[in-house]
Amino acid sequence: MEKFKFSLFLIIILILVILAGYWAFTSIESGTDHAYNQEIEKLKEENKELKNQIDTLLSQGGEQKAESQVVEEIVVPEIAVKTVSKYQVLISKLQKLIDDKVVMKKGSKGDNVGTVQEFLNVYNNTSNRPDNDYGVKTITAVKKFEEGEKLIVTEEIGSKTFQVMIDWLKKQ
Repeated sequence: MEKFKFSLFLIIILILVILAGYWAFTSIESGTDHAYNQEIEKLKEENKELKNQIDTLLSQGGEQKAESQVVEEIVVPEIAVKTVSKYQVLISKLQKLIDDKVVMKKGSKGDNVGTVQEFLNVYNNTSNRPDNDYGVKTITAVKKFEEGEKLIVTEEIGSKTFQVMIDWLKKQ
């Protein structure tokens, strides 16, 4: 009977530890999210205060006076926002082609060609499966891209074309 009570006690403790761990895991937020949420709450409070000031000024002396005084008191905090392109992975792959001084010509094969084919799918709004072969279809698509971007049209592509591809993706 004593062993049963002890086992039951251990099971209850184990369940409590598991529940506490689950709660801690599901309620945790990153430091960046926490700081961002705090900034949002601070801005909400400032917004409430400014609305109260506007109401007070409107009740004291008219709409024009209130607007001119409120504009002088508004302080907009700067929040640094880093924008990341939805094509960042593809941009990084193309940048690596530039860094590695890759030049592609008819008959080139491999992942580098697949990267270009992936870009061409985005550019042409297609969903062709990259075959990692710089053949006739890919050359035709590259020529179409070069014509559209007013580049010198050749069968070979290198750093200049890759940079134009990156610039195009960043604009999207």
